[in-house]
Amino acid sequence: MTRERLSARVQSVPPSGIRRFFDIAATMENVISLGIGEPDFVTPYTITQAGIRSLQQGKTAYTSNSGTIELRQELQKHLNQLYGINYDPENELLITVGVSEALQNAMLATIDPGDEVIIPEPCFVAYGPSVVFAGGVPVYVSTSVEQEFQVTRAAIEAAITPKTKAILIGYPNNPTGAVMSRERLLDIAALAEQYDLLVFSDEIYDRLVYGVEHTSFAQLPGMRERTILLGGFSKAYAMTGWRLGWLAASAEIANAVRKIHQYAIMSAPTVAQYAGLAALQTGAEDVQRMVSEYDRRRQVIVAGLRQIGLPTFEPQGAFYVFPQVSSLGLTSEAFVEGLLYNEKVAVVPGDAFGPSGAGFVRMCYATSMDNIETALERIERYVRSL
Repeated sequence: MTRERLSARVQSVPPSGIRRFFDIAATMENVISLGIGEPDFVTPYTITQAGIRSLQQGKTAYTSNSGTIELRQELQKHLNQLYGINYDPENELLITVGVSEALQNAMLATIDPGDEVIIPEPCFVAYGPSVVFAGGVPVYVSTSVEQEFQVTRAAIEAAITPKTKAILIGYPNNPTGAVMSRERLLDIAALAEQYDLLVFSDEIYDRLVYGVEHTSFAQLPGMRERTILLGGFSKAYAMTGWRLGWLAASAEIANAVRKIHQYAIMSAPTVAQYAGLAALQTGAEDVQRMVSEYDRRRQVIVAGLRQIGLPTFEPQGAFYVFPQVSSLGLTSEAFVEGLLYNEKVAVVPGDAFGPSGAGFVRMCYATSMDNIETALERIERYVRSL
């Protein structure tokens, strides 16, 4: 008798739809990548130096499972200053290995087999698999460019069943750059209250907004106790490689997540925690400097794509633009493949982020202005050739 060596759960999850074209691009020369969602800035000097100092001072041991108390206390001040939310640093804040670990462990701590989690899409590719790995069932609801990629109350309510346990939202959004209005977030809050649902709110891009204010879901009336708030340092502080995130939730939920975290991880990297502490204490000007530059690039790439003839939704957050390519008579994948092979520009097909992304492609403008301008020239040449 031959036993299946892989779990059905893992086999049911396809590989990331982002990776295929990156792997092809890696074999080519002179490729401009607008693909990977990562700042092109290096971590600001004062943050890096804080990490280096921690090593020089011999701070190389494990920290508390929850993270250093100094970092949690500073995170509490940060959330209070930005959003007026108060969390107990001892029992309601947890430092994690990036937001991805926080999300997966939060799912494992709250979702039982068969529980349904509603996810607006297009969305970050890990959302659905994080539910599946916890034994749950992802239930996707569509958003549209006509609604500025903001999920509506009607769409969520239509997907609620007796098995629904939670809603998972990620705004500012990857891949569309959409930002949810406070009014629409209040609509979701009303549904969460009415149907007694948890809300996972991934707010990793909260600092990267342009001309609008970000509303944290946990700051809405009555939502703090039913929200699992997820954030981190990767995007705003250009700290992707430091692998540092955090989770904020009620003590009951945070303690359950901590239980998984302590068995699977022990603690987030110590050196990264000292760098994160410096980021919260000294990084505000660096964040503003990077946001200003992203905004400048955002305006250039949106205008350039529209001039080329690609209908382009104007993103208000994150660092992605989501032009529509279906008007060219091509699928997202065909456009991406043709652009890569013919003009050596790497972008990501929109339907890698869910069915609502079909006919769109994601481009990341967290790259130099020179790269953006050259990429626009190549994209225009490719579009004209069709």
